[in-house]
Amino acid sequence: MATTMTGAVGSERQLRRDVGFWGLMFVSLGSIIGSGWLLGALTAAKLAGPASILSWVLAAFMLALLALVHAELGAAYPIAGGTARFPAFVFGALAGFTAGWMAWLQAVSIAPIEVEATLAYSDHISWVKNNVTMLHADGTLTGTGLGIASVFMLLFTVINIVGVKLLAESNSITVVWKTAIPLLTVVVLLLLTFHSSNFSAGGGFMPFGAHGVFAALPAGVVFALQGFEQAIQLAGEAKRPQRDISRAVITATVIGTVIYILLEVAFIGALDPGHLLHGWANPVGKGDFGPYATLAIGAGAGWLAVMLYADAVVSPAGTGLVYVAASSRLSYALGRQKSLPDSVAKVSKSGVPLVSIIIAFIVGEIAFLPFPSWQSLVGLVTSATAIMYAFAPISLRALRVRDPERHRPYRLPAHTVLAPVAFISANLIIYWSSFQAEWKLGLASILGLIIFAITRATRPAAERVPLNLRASAWVWPWFVGLLIIGALGRYGGGNQIGEWWDIAIVIVWSLITYFVGVRFAVSGEEVNAAVAAEEAELAAEPELNIA
Repeated sequence: MATTMTGAVGSERQLRRDVGFWGLMFVSLGSIIGSGWLLGALTAAKLAGPASILSWVLAAFMLALLALVHAELGAAYPIAGGTARFPAFVFGALAGFTAGWMAWLQAVSIAPIEVEATLAYSDHISWVKNNVTMLHADGTLTGTGLGIASVFMLLFTVINIVGVKLLAESNSITVVWKTAIPLLTVVVLLLLTFHSSNFSAGGGFMPFGAHGVFAALPAGVVFALQGFEQAIQLAGEAKRPQRDISRAVITATVIGTVIYILLEVAFIGALDPGHLLHGWANPVGKGDFGPYATLAIGAGAGWLAVMLYADAVVSPAGTGLVYVAASSRLSYALGRQKSLPDSVAKVSKSGVPLVSIIIAFIVGEIAFLPFPSWQSLVGLVTSATAIMYAFAPISLRALRVRDPERHRPYRLPAHTVLAPVAFISANLIIYWSSFQAEWKLGLASILGLIIFAITRATRPAAERVPLNLRASAWVWPWFVGLLIIGALGRYGGGNQIGEWWDIAIVIVWSLITYFVGVRFAVSGEEVNAAVAAEEAELAAEPELNIA
């Protein structure tokens, strides 16, 4: 039986629509459950103590709002690399590139982060430690470690090149395991070792105050819960995008949220009370890297520790596999927008963006160079992700105003209230991610703009899409304002703004930016023209039958 594949204008090919609801849901859930569940609870507990549970609840609320925003956008505009395309429809090419560049930076960085987490966990297995040296003392990769990490990246690349159907099917298998092991861990720890006194030990329930609760979010909590948008990045390959995308995003977010909150409760309850007598600096013992495995052994469940070490390979590897796909779809989307060279938007016979996938592999290899720790990279990726997320609620409101007749299979309830709250949530996450992450991303943004300018300058004038400078005029003042607040704030800055006043200032700045940005959006006619051009290009493309 022939498989239908849409092709691009002329003789070029287009992405194959092979992914159903379960594939989309598992892609998002597989991104949510990665190395974050193995390391996030320990990192959060060190910063917030028992109140780290509040960190997970707060992050879950914020990301759930952002997930609902993306659910509406993804179902209404089902295109590949949607996080880069939605802002372009309503704020023009420059804003679309900025959002897409941030999305690509975080996506292309996560696969190598997940691989390094796998190697770091595996390095603590006795047989591995005695026979293979994968890490230096400072945690960077040895030559052997680099070779093993490259094998992982090559495997991710090959699966992605073969086609999206194999990607979805292989990911679905790993996600079943990735979901079952955390739930099994929760049940075993709650039954075998649970100390209710731990929730008030080491300085009380909130030993580090609200500052600790907020600081835990970018240190691993938000990183763990992010990833729901991956179903949207693959929307161009969904069988029934209008029906399935919103359901997939919401389902994955709910499942991931429940699992992570239960894990934190089980983690705190299972700690040895003796380790908390002097605070939360080393709650599972100094030098222990695999916290849940250590707790399982302490509870007499060595069999669970073995499964956890196996999961330390499966969970991060499954997430890395998905993010190679996500990053390639984002660069593909930027190529379709004429923001990057046309080569990144070319599609292979198997219906995948081949050049974009290869670029993701190369950048992943570069990321294996001696960079900072997992936690430091997590903070940087979290900030980039929050910037990407922030474009969605402001785009949703502007599109509701400029494109009101669009069929929306899922509609964000009370969007005039929840969309600005979602935008505020993303801005707070950016602020809490620390000033160090913000200024580094500022430099990365400048690099992206240089690439954008070179690409635009080398294109024939007829192919250059309008910049819509007025529509995107709010973007850079927004960035600069966040940088100034971060430089003066309590999270990596000069600590010159008092507690809670910094939160209030971020909220006010977010609201000013939100309402100004919506007013600056292009006209309804321009939005309709941009969306219609996208739809016409896809509809007019001939079908290729691949036996």
